[in-house]
Amino acid sequence: MAVTDAAIDKIKQMILSGELTPGDRLPKEADLAERLGLSRNSLREAVRALALINVLDVRQGDGTYVTSLEPRLLLDTMSFVLDLHRDDTVLQFFEVRRILEPAATAMATKLMTDDEIDELRVILESLPADPTVEELVANDLEFHQRIAQGSGNAVLCSFIESLSGPTTRARIWRGLTQEGAMEKTREQHTAIYEAIAARQADVARSWATVHVAGVESWLRKALA
Repeated sequence: MAVTDAAIDKIKQMILSGELTPGDRLPKEADLAERLGLSRNSLREAVRALALINVLDVRQGDGTYVTSLEPRLLLDTMSFVLDLHRDDTVLQFFEVRRILEPAATAMATKLMTDDEIDELRVILESLPADPTVEELVANDLEFHQRIAQGSGNAVLCSFIESLSGPTTRARIWRGLTQEGAMEKTREQHTAIYEAIAARQADVARSWATVHVAGVESWLRKALA
C-alpha cells in the first residue's frame, strides 16, 4: 500500500503542478512508470484508485485521461460514503444542513436571476394541492437543489446535494407521522421563495434555518 500511495501522490503532484490538466491524456503506462520511478503494477494500482474517486478516467482502448476535476464530480464519492451512514447519525447530517443551507439561500438571494427565481415559483406551484409524501419529498429536494445551484458556489452546491440523500428517509418519516407536516413544508417553502424574490437575504437565511431546524427538532423528539 505504501508503494501505491507514493504512486498516487506522484500523479497528484503532476496535476497540482499543472503538468497534467483537466482533459489531458496520461503518457503511456511504460513511459510514465519509468519517468516516475515506479513499477508498472504500482502505477496501475494508483491509476485504478484515482479512477475510483473520479480524478482519472480510464477509457478502454483509448488511454487514461484526467477528468474535468469539477467539484460535483469529485464529491460524487462523498455521496457514496454518506449513503453508508447509520440511522443514529442522521441528526448530524441535519446539523450540517442547518449550517450550509441558510448560507446558500442567502447567497442565492443575491445571485439568482429573475428567470431562475420564476423557475423556483414554478416548482412550488407544481406541487399538487393534496400531494403524496413521495411527491412532497421530491418537490422539496428539487426546491432546495435549485436554491443550492443558485448560490453560484459549485462546492457548496455539491455538499448540499450530497447531504440530501441521508436525510430523505427522515423527511418521508416526518411526512407520514407528523400532523400538519405537509402544510408546514409548503408554507416555509413559500416564505423562502418570497424572501428570495424580494432579494431579502437575511430573511431568506432565517426562513431556511427555521425550515431545516424544524425537521431536525422533530427528529430529535422522535428518536428520544
